[in-house]
Amino acid sequence: MTKEINREQVWNDFREAVNMTPASLEKWLKTDESRENGWKEADGSETIGHHSGRKIVAIKHKKKTDLTDDDYEHMRKVVGYVHRHLKQGGPKADKEHSPWRYSLMNWGHDPMKES
Repeated sequence: MTKEINREQVWNDFREAVNMTPASLEKWLKTDESRENGWKEADGSETIGHHSGRKIVAIKHKKKTDLTDDDYEHMRKVVGYVHRHLKQGGPKADKEHSPWRYSLMNWGHDPMKES
């Protein structure tokens, strides 16, 4: 029972944190800004955020009943990342074109999008 309650909380938190649609996130992930922003994976193939964005798209395309424990673990990671970076507040000038925004967008959250 505890696991179900936890999953429901993670589901709700994820839906709140990820404010980009799968289509808009997929489009963003194709840009140079997306691919170039953030820490590289150990093998140097792509950034951690870009990889996360691809996972988020896959999660958002699934039915809730088809989500796995790994999906929920990634969703928790996404929520934590988005909350931590939003607390930073971003740069004072030109938030729209900042690495701060680009990084958040790789994790499915566009801080320029009105809620």
